[in-house]
Amino acid sequence: MTIAAPEQKKEQYGDRPTQQDRDRPREQHIRRRELAAFLRSRRERVTPEQVGLPRGPRRRTPGLRREEVAHLSAVGVTWYTWIEQARATHVSAQVLDAVARALLMDPAERAHLFALAGTADPRTEAECTVASTSALKIVERLAPYPASLQNARYDILAANRPFAQVFGDPAELPPAERNCLWLLTTSERWKRDFLDRDEMLRDLIAKYRAAMAEHVAEPAWKERLNRLLEVSEEFRGLWERHEVAPMSPHVKRYLHPAAGLIRLEHRTMWLAPQAPAQRVVAYVPADEDSEERLERLAGLSEG
Repeated sequence: MTIAAPEQKKEQYGDRPTQQDRDRPREQHIRRRELAAFLRSRRERVTPEQVGLPRGPRRRTPGLRREEVAHLSAVGVTWYTWIEQARATHVSAQVLDAVARALLMDPAERAHLFALAGTADPRTEAECTVASTSALKIVERLAPYPASLQNARYDILAANRPFAQVFGDPAELPPAERNCLWLLTTSERWKRDFLDRDEMLRDLIAKYRAAMAEHVAEPAWKERLNRLLEVSEEFRGLWERHEVAPMSPHVKRYLHPAAGLIRLEHRTMWLAPQAPAQRVVAYVPADEDSEERLERLAGLSEG
């Protein structure tokens, strides 16, 4: 006689909320409160005279009234009030853009506003592409080691003389091509002289995909991606793998036409982790032979 096993209840794992799911409403509420507090602080800082409004004799508010901000930004008074009361569940990029303009926000304040709202900034110019004097000094003082200043998209904002000697001078390229991912994909010189170029390209594409997750709707990031997808079948194939990778130090082998084989360790120092994010990327010799060849290259240039 065969006894049937009792029927086991099926677990609906897909319906079970994770801890992350349970924490998400609380995180969103905190973000809404921070956004509301930030807007109130910016509103109280702007005087009526700064935006061309009369002060009036009965003004109690230290800065602008909510109604005035709503009028200046062409946003409904009720909706703007809800935002400042942390009641608005989602604020569009258009509303944030209008409010940032009305409150005379500088680039750092604007970036903070969009970050709190969890919304991508539609303005391409929102990310700073200008190198500060202090950042330029850091890059220059790293000589004789090649170094450059880059943003989160791997655009080369500045480079020192050793970088130009080893990898080519970015200043000689059109602005749209001063990008490490673009050069590694399209430059014949980089394809030829980086001995580990294929592996480097896969790794850099994976890093770009990981970084782009926070900027997926931003025009500048999409424009860079679309240009690469258009010009390179190799890039399209690697991009479709959906691989991601973190930032990490590693050694690059570079065969310079005059100096010979140079092994360089890739090191990164972030100057600003949030937008506008910039980092100093230095290439430190991985051995004594590489150090001597870099010094020899510097000497050839001086001569």
